[in-house]
Amino acid sequence: MTKKQIEVWDRCLKVIRDNIPYQSYKTWFEPIVPVKLEENVLTIQVPSQFFYEWLEEHYINLLKKTIKKELGIHGRLEYSVIMDSSSSESRPYSVNYPTTERRATRNKPVIMPIDLNKGKTRDIPNPFIIPGLKKIKVESQLVDSYSFDNFVEGDCNRLARSAGWAISENPGKTAFNPLLVYSNVGLGKTHLVHAIGLQVKNNYPEKTVLYVKTNEFVNQYIDSVRNNNQNDFIHFYQMIDVLIMDDIQFIAGKEKTQDIFFHIFNHLHQNNKQLVLTSDKPPVELKGMEPRLLSRFKWGLAADLQVPDLETRIAILKNKLYKDGIEMPYEVIEYLAYSITTNIREMEGALISILAQSTLNKKAITLELAKQMIDKFVKNTTREISIDFIQKVVCDYFGLPLETINSKTRKREIVQARQLAMFFSKKHTKSSLATIGLHCGNKDHATVLHACRTVNNLVETDKRFRVYVEEIDKKLKL
Repeated sequence: MTKKQIEVWDRCLKVIRDNIPYQSYKTWFEPIVPVKLEENVLTIQVPSQFFYEWLEEHYINLLKKTIKKELGIHGRLEYSVIMDSSSSESRPYSVNYPTTERRATRNKPVIMPIDLNKGKTRDIPNPFIIPGLKKIKVESQLVDSYSFDNFVEGDCNRLARSAGWAISENPGKTAFNPLLVYSNVGLGKTHLVHAIGLQVKNNYPEKTVLYVKTNEFVNQYIDSVRNNNQNDFIHFYQMIDVLIMDDIQFIAGKEKTQDIFFHIFNHLHQNNKQLVLTSDKPPVELKGMEPRLLSRFKWGLAADLQVPDLETRIAILKNKLYKDGIEMPYEVIEYLAYSITTNIREMEGALISILAQSTLNKKAITLELAKQMIDKFVKNTTREISIDFIQKVVCDYFGLPLETINSKTRKREIVQARQLAMFFSKKHTKSSLATIGLHCGNKDHATVLHACRTVNNLVETDKRFRVYVEEIDKKLKL
């Protein structure tokens, strides 16, 4: 890699960074590697076919303008797209695409499907039926309330939601097959995959959609071995049009189960059936998985759900209250969104606790009641002070609107509040200096260091300022 192409691409990134949201920049531009620069043609390497298509769909105008600015009117951009080969023994290869010739390509697996002719003349047993009970046909096992209407979109989940919606419009025929959604617990993976299944059922009532937890799949396979009907088990799953498997990491280390799922996966994929999977880790971090299975997980799209920002958390709470027909003071909603930042499920649990306390004790829902309930709730979980919460406390203390802390104004009181927010963010969070600066007016790490030094100096020399710092610190620890 020559120095020249790196310099050109770095200059391009500076322009791009100023024109799109930070999260979009981090997702779509940080993974790009400049490969070569020849005769005003810059070649960049992107991780997948889907990545290339997304850039062409959403950022092509910005890319063209940036390239022409750096390389002149004859400047052009080409992509080097890393493609997974269909054989587990072959290494990934790359294909070059110019920006003017966009073509959709898909890798076709070469593994032959299991023969289905064996079971066609008789009914295939349904593994969801419990022996001894009435044989009622099991439907999709989807939860109606987990719909797209109830799924709040934000920067934290936009990619996964957009891919899920595209799948529901055209299952099995998009570049997102399989779709693997991964995140920590409580961030909405299960909700999203249910929403995909429900929307497919709405659009295509004739299609067979099935949601299954991976541990349930494993237990069904064990039962099929015990009853000597593995072929029936495989045939049942091969008839599904949209298979949704939750927590796929639970087949790690189970070689026989992985082998069965491998054949089911191949058959469904080759027949343009849709697979949707969830995991608590990205494919590269899944341990105990066969390489051939991991390579297939990478055929489509692996999309992560990140921790929602403040606005998204507030929107989630408001949406839940609206759906339940409940009114709650905005200051209570805001306090709850500030207090629980890393787990949507816990945040909704705290909301239910407040509502239950209010109803059972016939008390009005007030900020004081919310603080009592949330403090108890948070003590039983790990409370983490967020940068958002710190900014809120600092602004409330000085009576400033929250948005001013990120403004470009140089008014003394606002600069001081911003410096205090940076100081407490460094003290109470594990965030890097760059991350703190990004959240506090899009400043760099040097500005954050300067702010911390300034606050420390004032604490030592200004009694009034020292009182500010002590009182704000107490409020943060409440």
